[in-house]
Amino acid sequence: MSVTKAPAEVPAVTKTPAASRPHPRRPRKTKAGWNLLGLLLFVVVGFPVYWMLNTAFKPAKDAIDPDPHFFPSTFTLENFRRALDIADFWGPVGRSLVVSAVVVVIGIAVGLLAALAISRFAFRGRKIVIVGILAVQMVPLVAMIIPVFLLLNDLGQYDKLTGLIITYLTFILPFTVWTLRGFIVNIPKELEEAAQVDGCTPTGAFLRVVFPLLAPGMVATSVYGFIQAWNEYLYALMLMSQQNQTATVWLSNFITKNGTEYAPMMAGSTMMAVPIVILFLIVQRKMAAGLTAGAVKG
Repeated sequence: MSVTKAPAEVPAVTKTPAASRPHPRRPRKTKAGWNLLGLLLFVVVGFPVYWMLNTAFKPAKDAIDPDPHFFPSTFTLENFRRALDIADFWGPVGRSLVVSAVVVVIGIAVGLLAALAISRFAFRGRKIVIVGILAVQMVPLVAMIIPVFLLLNDLGQYDKLTGLIITYLTFILPFTVWTLRGFIVNIPKELEEAAQVDGCTPTGAFLRVVFPLLAPGMVATSVYGFIQAWNEYLYALMLMSQQNQTATVWLSNFITKNGTEYAPMMAGSTMMAVPIVILFLIVQRKMAAGLTAGAVKG
């Protein structure tokens, strides 16, 4: 009698779900390539700043040397002394600080209210307002010099800081409204509704819920507006006399009939950059949070 052996049991193969499979690591060559690209971008962007500092601290004769050196052989502070002596420095810087600060405060206050109305309330002509804000930003600033000059002259605001502030608000405020609208849209409306259910008024819900979440975006927008107002040159040159010139126009004093004094000009530019650097160091954390959270949608 023959005995038939039962076939051996084949162990079941357990399949790993695709979602739980480990992802292949990114090749090191790809990561190194991105790092190299970032380093190259940093060099391209940072080289003008380095060259400004390099020229500011080198002797004046080396600044016009046809064979430039990437590293100064001698450091000197004579260019800064010359920059302070060639014309009044603190007056233009003070006027620029006043104009930039007032523009930022008014721009953020008005822009926040406008952005809140556009993003939270439905009203007739809302889309037209949004399109108008974008259209205003497309108009070249140089095309508005003559109309702005005539308007300020009729209003008695020519060669006055108030007239310059009003002018700066015309091209900084639209960007402020559009940027803050993007931040407000990213904040869920349900948070305000939940706060109102708990007993908050609409104003209280905004101040206690929305405003803290909006703070990084307001800081980022404020820094942009400050830099725009601080660095503006064309309108400050056309609308202000030499007695009331701002810091950017002050730099033109280094262009004389004997030529351009490049080393003192770079020293003056370095001193002008100090307020921006200090402002950025103070708000860098809020600035980074605002830039990463400010994706525009809706």
